[in-house]
Amino acid sequence: MQAVVNRTENLSVVDGLVSLIEKLEYADNRLKSEIENKIVAMGASAVKFLVDVLPELTGVKRGVATMSLIRIGEASVEPLKRLAIKNPEFAWVANYLIAEIVS
Repeated sequence: MQAVVNRTENLSVVDGLVSLIEKLEYADNRLKSEIENKIVAMGASAVKFLVDVLPELTGVKRGVATMSLIRIGEASVEPLKRLAIKNPEFAWVANYLIAEIVS
């Protein structure tokens, strides 16, 4: 499983994130955890992509994206605030994530 996750290291950040998010479709719990850890390790460079795609994601993909944003922390706050303003229907999710980060 680790080999699957490591294949993304040579791709751009966005390509790597797209690849990791796609792998979540059929990931078992171990691979899901590895993917989340890999995303969090990307840190602030992953935030813009995650916030941009968050409204489109569902299920496990959304769960991993949200937990990754929470774990990345403070770097996620401003992009989430912008998402809440830009997408009022999704503001409650953005506000919830912000509250989890700053608490």
